[in-house]
This record gives sequence, C-alpha cells and structure tokens, in this order.
Amino acid sequence: MKLVIQRVTNAKVEVDNKITGEIKEGLMVLVGFGLNDTTREVDYLASKLVKLRIFEDENEKMNLSIRDIGGKLLLVPQFTLYGRTKKNRPSFHKALNPTKASELFDYFVGICSKDVPVETGVFGAFMNVSLLNNGPVTILLEKEFD
Repeated sequence: MKLVIQRVTNAKVEVDNKITGEIKEGLMVLVGFGLNDTTREVDYLASKLVKLRIFEDENEKMNLSIRDIGGKLLLVPQFTLYGRTKKNRPSFHKALNPTKASELFDYFVGICSKDVPVETGVFGAFMNVSLLNNGPVTILLEKEFD
C-alpha cells in the first residue's frame, strides 16, 4: 500500500464537472494498493496517517497531526502509484485488481473516518484533482507486510 500525502490549504476532486470531495486545511492523499495488500496494511497506514505530525505548532515546528488541527482528509484512489516504468509505457501489473482495491479503499475511508472528517474521490472514475500545497509538504508512506 502506498500513500502520497500532501499538506494542503485546500483541495477538491471533480468527476464529470461535479465536486465529489472538497476540503480546506488538511491532507490530500493519493491511495494505491499493491497485489498483496490486505486490511493489515490499511490498518497500519490509517493509524500512521492520522498521527503523522506534519502541521506546524506555535514554534513553527512540524509537531501537530491532522487531528490536532481539526483538519480534514481528501482521499483519492490512485492505482497508478503502482505503475512500473522500466519501459517508457507504464505497466500496472503490480496494482491490486479493481474489485479488491475498491473494497480496501472503502475500508480505508471507514477507518480514517473514525478519527477525522473524510472526503473522497470516486474509485475507478476519471477525476480532476486540484490543490494548493501548503509548504510545500509532500510525504510518501508505504507498507508491505511479508
């Protein structure tokens, strides 16, 4: 499982010119699943995500989590995070099949929603994502259990 996390001032996802998810201060997270991912990876990274201290405190140190600032998550499914670029045309054979990935994405949204407000993109849809990265701060989290 891979997460690309961006600290944002605002972000939104549109599908067919309709906003499906929109947040102000918070984290916009691209979410991808690999072939061997299960709820174990999801549980681990969901816990890590909501505790990740990448917001500044009163001393301008990254010491606050999304929970601490009362921020929101915008979770966007992104199978292309598993694109292999050995050749010029990306290969996605390391990405989890769409049925299982959709189930894990829904599970991930549910777990994260227990701690912070969550907005989402639409699994399998063509999405336009816009954001204003705050910092800029971009973090990559990955987890694969053997």
